[in-house]
Amino acid sequence: MAQIGGRRGGGPGGAPGERPGERPRVRPAGADAALLEVAPGSAARWREVVLTLARAGRLPMPREVVPAESTVLVDGVAAGPLADALRGVSAPTGGADASGDVLEIPTVYDGADLEEVALLWGTDARGVLERHTATEFRVAFCGFAPGFPYLLGLDGDVPRRPTPRTSVPAGAVGLAGRYCGIYPDASPGGWQLIGRTTTRLFDVTAEPPALLPPGSRVRFTAVSPGELPAPGPARDKPPTQPASARAQLVVLRAGALTTVQDLGRPGSAHLGVPRSGALDVRSARLANRLVGNHEGAALLETTLDGVALRCERACTVAVTGAGATVTVAGRSVEWGVALGVPAAAVVEVGAAVSGVRSYLAVAGGLDVPAVLGSRSTDRLAHLGPQPLRDGDRLAVGAPVGRAAFVDFSVPRADGPVVLRLRPGPRDDRFGAAGLATLTSARYVVSASSNRVGARLSGPAVARAVEDEMASEGMVLGSVQVPPDGQPVVLLADHPTTGGYPVIGVVEPADLDALAQARPGTGVRFTLVGTHRTA
Repeated sequence: MAQIGGRRGGGPGGAPGERPGERPRVRPAGADAALLEVAPGSAARWREVVLTLARAGRLPMPREVVPAESTVLVDGVAAGPLADALRGVSAPTGGADASGDVLEIPTVYDGADLEEVALLWGTDARGVLERHTATEFRVAFCGFAPGFPYLLGLDGDVPRRPTPRTSVPAGAVGLAGRYCGIYPDASPGGWQLIGRTTTRLFDVTAEPPALLPPGSRVRFTAVSPGELPAPGPARDKPPTQPASARAQLVVLRAGALTTVQDLGRPGSAHLGVPRSGALDVRSARLANRLVGNHEGAALLETTLDGVALRCERACTVAVTGAGATVTVAGRSVEWGVALGVPAAAVVEVGAAVSGVRSYLAVAGGLDVPAVLGSRSTDRLAHLGPQPLRDGDRLAVGAPVGRAAFVDFSVPRADGPVVLRLRPGPRDDRFGAAGLATLTSARYVVSASSNRVGARLSGPAVARAVEDEMASEGMVLGSVQVPPDGQPVVLLADHPTTGGYPVIGVVEPADLDALAQARPGTGVRFTLVGTHRTA
């Protein structure tokens, strides 16, 4: 089988891995996260090693531990302490053999990149179909999005697209490096698309929720469009509209994109579930504190043009984040303070005059059903309540505290934004010249930015190593560099794994300002710390 090279110190296949009795390499991935390089196929076992060390008190308990094929992302533990804890730990034993019955995936081979893949392989579209359907695949790991399987078994490499698509349709079958994958839902992606299926890959009501967990055996079968089975039932999503007896807010104007958010759903990245949550965490926490809520209570995040709600019962609200005109019953009121709203009155947050996202909290918090421990709307994974629509009704919980006076200053939201950057884990794939470009150039926020990531436009960051890289876990604030050299800073709805190298990680405290940066806003990176491989 053709292998992927390119990681420093490794042969074909990338990561050097560990020899018997040799501890794995640890690379920093921000101030308090690390990437553990292990032997191919052993990542799931190393995940258990890390969790065992944490339970024994030898490590802080990580926020996430995300295995890939030959790496383990440990989010919440710095590289130094992780390397120290692993000294003297023997490499875990055991195989990564495929098991169970072979699951057949009916597929229509009409993908947008089918002809390009055929050219790469020196064949035609029929040759790609025959090669793909003749392969028995094994799920190496899950990542990127809930239920997204990384399938191994194909003899042949396919480079990722130079610039990822902003939207890949649900059910698309794609190739990248030596992996095959299936997109469970519509999402951004840089894989080469060869076909499509209607097979449902993830269901939060099932156990396990992923149809293809690691170790599953898979084979694709070619069908015509008319033979493709009807899609399975849509993933069960909690209703945005609860029982009318509990509804206290009626959406009169939903705005361009208004979602329910809290502080996210950490702990499920190994299932491909992003953290999600409010993009401007500081503003969300502040809004909740102003109305007496716990900082993690569910609230509304608006985008650019605000929202209008009728309060069926008297309540207390506060608006923070992007500066905007706020009215109650048609009268202008203060922004950034607790506001008493009488029953039947309308609260309206107008268009943002600076920044992008405003946050509206109501005393008691929004009482929508939780999914995997969070009420956040995840635009990439399609988890949580759907974005608000006109006519939706929202329930409000019982207040837990009194409205508070909070002394705060309003951060500038009109740029330029300065992002502190810690090098790694893959800065060595760019060399000193790549880091110098990133930290000396001026970039601007692209209009294609969203809750998944802030796409930046400016001088291309050149790679010193051009070959494909195996997919691996990524933390919030990671700066990915696709082949076109245009950096992408990953935000709250980012994929849990990815195959574009991460040149560095932005300090978490700086991401709030980036979340409020409008298209065209200037961005500069400044280095803090140095890369160190333990």
